[in-house]
Amino acid sequence: MSEKTDRRGFFSKTAAAAAGIGAAYSMEERILLAAVKDGTATEQKPAAAPAQPMPCGKIGKTTISRLIMGGNLIGGWAHSRDLLYASTLFKAYNNDAKVFDTLELAEQQGINTIQIDPVSIRVVNKYRRERKSKIQTLVCARLLPETIEKTKMQDELKRYIDSGATMLYTHGVDGEQLIRDGQLDVVGRTLDLIKEQGCMAGVGGHSLQTPILCEKNKLPVDYYVKTFHIDRYWSATPKEHRREWCWYEGEKPEHDEYHDNMFCLNCEETAAFMEKVDKPWIAFKVMAAGAIPAHVGIPFAYHHGADFVIAGMFDFQIQEDVRIALDALRKTQSRPRPWRA
Repeated sequence: MSEKTDRRGFFSKTAAAAAGIGAAYSMEERILLAAVKDGTATEQKPAAAPAQPMPCGKIGKTTISRLIMGGNLIGGWAHSRDLLYASTLFKAYNNDAKVFDTLELAEQQGINTIQIDPVSIRVVNKYRRERKSKIQTLVCARLLPETIEKTKMQDELKRYIDSGATMLYTHGVDGEQLIRDGQLDVVGRTLDLIKEQGCMAGVGGHSLQTPILCEKNKLPVDYYVKTFHIDRYWSATPKEHRREWCWYEGEKPEHDEYHDNMFCLNCEETAAFMEKVDKPWIAFKVMAAGAIPAHVGIPFAYHHGADFVIAGMFDFQIQEDVRIALDALRKTQSRPRPWRA
């Protein structure tokens, strides 16, 4: 079977498996609401270590678990489409004590890295101190108007490193808007400054144009943090209404327009382009922010070229997601894109 046929067949199978999902996952809402209502966290029994160790890859000299903990749920915000309560609910559930238990459980299951926004460095550092943890942090460097001047950015990046950041990449939203607006020089300079701090430098983003333009202009990118998911779920924007850079145009009131509901506009094009990129690829939003079940989104990402997968997980999801990742990695013996890390 040719690689193209193999890819096309897998897309068809995973798309079919994802159709009709939704109601079966109301259990998660019940757990969260119950915990918030009575002021207690759900009981989390110590989980047995997986039967097999979590495979790892390397970016530079840093060894990273193939499954990375996502930081959105810990940071307290969510891509919630039109659900107004989601971020508030997450914050009520994930207090510091619950975050600590969640991270400890993730480490027990073989996850050694968490992706976070700088605002979450505080709680992760507190966890490291109190639980004697060595969990690594993949931190997105903010590129805000007040910090993109070279000296200010140097100070900002040094602050991240001094605060315990293990790796740095340009923030998906901030950096991508600069790329969209033709300011690749600012992103390139930021990458150079990250390297000056002794880190491998990554670029984050939602649009396929981001890695395309970075590669075309030979920016000094060491790895990409790029969204990747199928589009067979109810709230996905119809193909005829998808527009590049839609994430930065504001959410639309019309039902078929973008409304915090889609993060990878064309997964086939993304997989095909990334196959040619000889740099590590960390895939995120593989479950389209909760619209795609883990048993579809995680294997799909590995099979189509991701070297690492970021998954936002509550404590009660970690053990199952690790099992899914291990099974997917075991079965991904060959794939169109070679492992790049």
